[in-house]
Amino acid sequence: MSSFPEALADRFHRFRHRHFVPNAEQYEELATYGQNPEVMLISCCDSRVDPETIFSAMPGELFVVRNVANLVPPFETDGKFHGIPAAIEFAVLNLRVKHIIVMGHSGCGGVKAALDQSEAIQTEARFISRWMSMLDSARLHVLAANQMSPQAVKVSALEKEGVKTSIKNLRTFPFVSETEEKGRLSLHGAYFDIATGTLSVLNHSRKEFYPL
Repeated sequence: MSSFPEALADRFHRFRHRHFVPNAEQYEELATYGQNPEVMLISCCDSRVDPETIFSAMPGELFVVRNVANLVPPFETDGKFHGIPAAIEFAVLNLRVKHIIVMGHSGCGGVKAALDQSEAIQTEARFISRWMSMLDSARLHVLAANQMSPQAVKVSALEKEGVKTSIKNLRTFPFVSETEEKGRLSLHGAYFDIATGTLSVLNHSRKEFYPL
Protein backbone atom coordinates (compact mmCIF):
# COMPACT_ATOMS: atom_id res chain seq x y z
CA MET A 1 0.00 0.00 0.00
CA SER A 2 1.50 3.31 -1.06
CA SER A 3 1.77 6.13 1.45
CA PHE A 4 0.54 9.64 0.81
CA PRO A 5 3.42 11.95 -0.25
CA GLU A 6 4.94 13.32 2.94
CA ALA A 7 5.75 16.68 1.37
CA LEU A 8 2.10 17.20 0.44
CA ALA A 9 0.91 16.17 3.89
CA ASP A 10 3.23 18.78 5.41
CA ARG A 11 1.98 21.42 3.03
CA PHE A 12 -1.63 20.56 3.83
CA HIS A 13 -1.00 21.13 7.53
CA ARG A 14 0.68 24.43 6.68
CA PHE A 15 -2.35 25.41 4.56
CA ARG A 16 -4.77 24.50 7.32
CA HIS A 17 -3.00 26.56 9.99
CA ARG A 18 -1.93 29.52 7.87
CA HIS A 19 -4.82 29.84 5.44
CA PHE A 20 -7.89 27.79 6.35
CA VAL A 21 -8.16 28.61 10.05
CA PRO A 22 -7.84 32.41 9.59
CA ASN A 23 -10.49 32.23 6.82
CA ALA A 24 -12.73 29.58 8.38
CA GLU A 25 -15.78 31.84 8.26
CA GLN A 26 -15.42 32.34 4.51
CA TYR A 27 -15.04 28.61 3.92
CA GLU A 28 -18.14 27.96 6.03
CA GLU A 29 -20.13 30.42 3.92
CA LEU A 30 -18.93 28.74 0.72
CA ALA A 31 -19.88 25.34 2.10
CA THR A 32 -23.32 26.57 3.19
CA TYR A 33 -24.35 28.81 0.30
CA GLY A 34 -22.30 27.35 -2.57
CA GLN A 35 -20.04 29.00 -5.10
CA ASN A 36 -20.81 32.10 -7.12
CA PRO A 37 -17.76 32.83 -9.30
CA GLU A 38 -18.00 35.43 -12.05
CA VAL A 39 -15.12 33.96 -14.06
CA MET A 40 -14.57 30.58 -15.69
CA LEU A 41 -10.94 29.98 -16.59
CA ILE A 42 -9.86 27.26 -19.02
CA SER A 43 -6.18 26.54 -18.55
CA CYS A 44 -3.54 23.93 -19.31
CA CYS A 45 -2.83 21.21 -16.75
CA ASP A 46 0.88 22.12 -16.90
CA SER A 47 2.18 22.17 -13.32
CA ARG A 48 3.98 25.48 -13.92
CA VAL A 49 0.82 27.39 -14.79
CA ASP A 50 -1.59 27.64 -11.87
CA PRO A 51 -4.50 30.06 -12.50
CA GLU A 52 -5.31 30.61 -8.83
CA THR A 53 -1.69 31.59 -8.14
CA ILE A 54 -1.34 33.80 -11.22
CA PHE A 55 -4.52 35.75 -10.39
CA SER A 56 -4.12 35.63 -6.58
CA ALA A 57 -7.58 34.07 -6.38
CA MET A 58 -9.34 33.20 -3.16
CA PRO A 59 -11.61 30.13 -2.88
CA GLY A 60 -14.87 30.63 -4.75
CA GLU A 61 -13.53 33.30 -7.12
CA LEU A 62 -12.55 31.21 -10.16
CA PHE A 63 -14.27 28.23 -11.77
CA VAL A 64 -11.23 26.49 -13.24
CA VAL A 65 -11.05 23.73 -15.83
CA ARG A 66 -7.63 22.39 -16.83
CA ASN A 67 -6.70 20.05 -19.65
CA VAL A 68 -3.84 19.38 -22.04
CA ALA A 69 -3.10 22.61 -23.96
CA ASN A 70 -6.18 24.46 -22.63
CA LEU A 71 -8.33 23.25 -25.53
CA VAL A 72 -12.08 23.52 -25.97
CA PRO A 73 -13.56 20.96 -28.37
CA PRO A 74 -16.26 22.11 -30.80
CA PHE A 75 -19.90 21.50 -29.90
CA GLU A 76 -21.13 17.99 -30.67
CA THR A 77 -23.55 15.56 -29.07
CA ASP A 78 -22.09 12.19 -30.10
CA GLY A 79 -20.48 9.88 -27.57
CA LYS A 80 -21.05 9.74 -23.83
CA PHE A 81 -18.29 11.56 -22.00
CA HIS A 82 -17.89 15.30 -22.47
CA GLY A 83 -15.94 16.65 -19.52
CA ILE A 84 -15.04 20.06 -20.94
CA PRO A 85 -18.51 20.73 -22.47
CA ALA A 86 -20.14 19.64 -19.19
CA ALA A 87 -18.05 22.18 -17.28
CA ILE A 88 -18.88 24.93 -19.80
CA GLU A 89 -22.57 24.07 -19.63
CA PHE A 90 -22.53 24.18 -15.84
CA ALA A 91 -20.60 27.45 -15.72
CA VAL A 92 -22.76 29.31 -18.24
CA LEU A 93 -26.23 27.98 -17.44
CA ASN A 94 -25.98 27.20 -13.73
CA LEU A 95 -23.31 29.46 -12.27
CA ARG A 96 -24.04 32.15 -14.86
CA VAL A 97 -20.45 33.32 -15.07
CA LYS A 98 -19.87 36.67 -16.73
CA HIS A 99 -16.50 35.86 -18.27
CA ILE A 100 -14.79 32.86 -19.81
CA ILE A 101 -11.01 33.15 -20.16
CA VAL A 102 -8.93 30.71 -22.19
CA MET A 103 -5.33 30.97 -21.01
CA GLY A 104 -2.45 29.46 -22.97
CA HIS A 105 1.20 29.51 -21.94
CA SER A 106 4.77 29.26 -23.15
CA GLY A 107 6.55 25.91 -23.49
CA CYS A 108 3.34 23.89 -23.79
CA GLY A 109 4.11 20.18 -24.18
CA GLY A 110 0.79 19.48 -25.85
CA VAL A 111 1.41 22.10 -28.50
CA LYS A 112 4.91 20.73 -29.09
CA ALA A 113 3.32 17.32 -29.67
CA ALA A 114 0.86 18.87 -32.11
CA LEU A 115 3.80 20.15 -34.17
CA ASP A 116 5.93 17.04 -33.78
CA GLN A 117 4.33 13.84 -32.46
CA SER A 118 7.74 12.45 -31.50
CA GLU A 119 7.76 15.00 -28.66
CA ALA A 120 5.36 12.85 -26.60
CA ILE A 121 5.50 9.20 -25.55
CA GLN A 122 2.15 7.68 -26.47
CA THR A 123 0.34 4.35 -26.20
CA GLU A 124 -1.32 2.66 -29.17
CA ALA A 125 -4.50 4.57 -28.29
CA ARG A 126 -2.64 7.83 -29.08
CA PHE A 127 -4.74 9.87 -26.68
CA ILE A 128 -2.41 12.89 -26.95
CA SER A 129 -2.39 12.99 -30.75
CA ARG A 130 -6.15 12.58 -30.98
CA TRP A 131 -6.74 15.36 -28.49
CA MET A 132 -4.26 17.68 -30.17
CA SER A 133 -5.81 17.03 -33.60
CA MET A 134 -8.11 19.93 -32.69
CA LEU A 135 -5.20 22.12 -33.73
CA ASP A 136 -4.65 20.53 -37.15
CA SER A 137 -5.96 23.55 -39.07
CA ALA A 138 -4.10 26.01 -36.84
CA ARG A 139 -0.91 23.95 -37.21
CA LEU A 140 -1.07 24.13 -41.02
CA HIS A 141 -1.64 27.89 -40.81
CA VAL A 142 1.34 28.37 -38.47
CA LEU A 143 3.64 26.21 -40.58
CA ALA A 144 2.69 28.05 -43.76
CA ALA A 145 3.27 31.45 -42.15
CA ASN A 146 6.56 30.50 -40.47
CA GLN A 147 8.33 28.25 -42.97
CA MET A 148 11.82 29.65 -42.27
CA SER A 149 11.33 30.31 -38.55
CA PRO A 150 12.97 28.34 -35.69
CA GLN A 151 10.89 25.65 -34.02
CA ALA A 152 10.51 27.78 -30.89
CA VAL A 153 8.80 30.50 -32.92
CA LYS A 154 6.42 27.97 -34.44
CA VAL A 155 5.56 26.56 -31.02
CA SER A 156 4.86 30.02 -29.60
CA ALA A 157 2.68 30.90 -32.59
CA LEU A 158 0.68 27.69 -32.29
CA GLU A 159 0.24 28.19 -28.53
CA LYS A 160 -1.48 31.49 -29.28
CA GLU A 161 -3.45 30.08 -32.21
CA GLY A 162 -4.64 27.37 -29.84
CA VAL A 163 -6.23 30.01 -27.62
CA LYS A 164 -7.98 31.52 -30.64
CA THR A 165 -9.17 28.07 -31.74
CA SER A 166 -10.65 27.37 -28.32
CA ILE A 167 -12.51 30.69 -28.30
CA LYS A 168 -13.81 29.94 -31.78
CA ASN A 169 -14.97 26.51 -30.59
CA LEU A 170 -16.65 28.05 -27.54
CA ARG A 171 -18.89 30.01 -29.86
CA THR A 172 -20.11 26.77 -31.49
CA PHE A 173 -21.99 26.02 -28.27
CA PRO A 174 -25.46 27.54 -28.80
CA PHE A 175 -25.92 28.54 -25.16
CA VAL A 176 -22.51 30.27 -25.16
CA SER A 177 -23.09 32.27 -28.35
CA GLU A 178 -26.63 33.19 -27.30
CA THR A 179 -25.52 34.39 -23.86
CA GLU A 180 -22.66 36.35 -25.42
CA GLU A 181 -24.98 37.98 -27.94
CA LYS A 182 -27.28 39.07 -25.11
CA GLY A 183 -24.33 40.81 -23.44
CA ARG A 184 -24.33 38.58 -20.39
CA LEU A 185 -21.07 36.76 -21.21
CA SER A 186 -17.65 37.89 -22.46
CA LEU A 187 -14.98 35.63 -23.94
CA HIS A 188 -11.30 36.41 -23.44
CA GLY A 189 -7.96 35.00 -24.55
CA ALA A 190 -4.78 35.19 -22.46
CA TYR A 191 -1.21 33.95 -22.75
CA PHE A 192 1.20 33.52 -19.84
CA ASP A 193 4.96 33.54 -20.42
CA ILE A 194 6.52 31.36 -17.71
CA ALA A 195 10.05 32.76 -17.97
CA THR A 196 9.11 36.45 -17.74
CA GLY A 197 5.85 36.29 -15.79
CA THR A 198 4.17 38.33 -18.52
CA LEU A 199 0.44 37.98 -19.17
CA SER A 200 -0.79 39.03 -22.61
CA VAL A 201 -4.44 39.35 -23.55
CA LEU A 202 -6.09 38.87 -26.91
CA ASN A 203 -7.40 41.86 -28.82
CA HIS A 204 -10.26 40.27 -30.74
CA SER A 205 -10.48 42.92 -33.46
CA ARG A 206 -6.74 42.81 -34.24
CA LYS A 207 -6.38 39.10 -33.43
CA GLU A 208 -3.13 39.83 -31.60
CA PHE A 209 -1.95 39.46 -28.00
CA TYR A 210 -0.82 42.50 -26.04
CA PRO A 211 0.87 42.46 -22.58
CA LEU A 212 -1.00 43.85 -19.62
